Amino acid sequence: MDDVTGSAASPREGGIARIALAPLEDTSTFADRAYVALKEVIVTLNIYDQPAEVRLDERQLASDLGISRTPVREAMAQLEREGFVRSVPRRGVYVVRKTRAEVIELITAWAALESMAARLITQNAKDEEISQLRKMFVTFENGVPQAQLDEYSEINIRFHQSIISMSHNKVLSDLAENLFTHMRMIRRKTIGEQDRAQRSMRDHMNIIEALEARDTERAEDLVRNHALGLAAHVRLYADYLD
Repeated sequence: MDDVTGSAASPREGGIARIALAPLEDTSTFADRAYVALKEVIVTLNIYDQPAEVRLDERQLASDLGISRTPVREAMAQLEREGFVRSVPRRGVYVVRKTRAEVIELITAWAALESMAARLITQNAKDEEISQLRKMFVTFENGVPQAQLDEYSEINIRFHQSIISMSHNKVLSDLAENLFTHMRMIRRKTIGEQDRAQRSMRDHMNIIEALEARDTERAEDLVRNHALGLAAHVRLYADYLD
């Protein structure tokens, strides 16, 4: 008797029936899925507003996710390699709070990548792509009211993501991906401080004008100075990072 498992078999080859299987829709492992879930929670946690260190309980996380502790452990190892958590012997795993100096280094690196992306946009992006940037800020043409800071914060983050993706440079995008996740947390924290939102809005409009005009040098300078302005703000006012 032929050894056939399943309800559908293909024509016989050499007297042996072959079963037919549909491609798997989700080929990710439990560790992959745990990694995505944990990273999403960490990114939305706003760690810089937490009054104390945030400890990750491996047993509780495994229970919450409905999986064993092994994939959770693998996910946390990956997050540690990316700088989101740190393992302390005999104490546990904690969500990383960057120091002021570390945050400034992140922003400085981001300034280099994003300014190059701006240069590439002026050379390679389509007019339709650039026009989408202006549409993001239609709601805020008259400024950024305090009541809309959360909404503006998300659009601000999407704007910077778009600058990177519109460069159409995969290597640059890959380098920026992990860095941006760290940047997302500090951007969300600082946008409501001092007059950051209003200055951010003005900077964005100037950047968009330079990109629309295909003014390569000006666009590159404006984007770099915009990022370094955030670094200067952190240096002067981010006492919570000490």
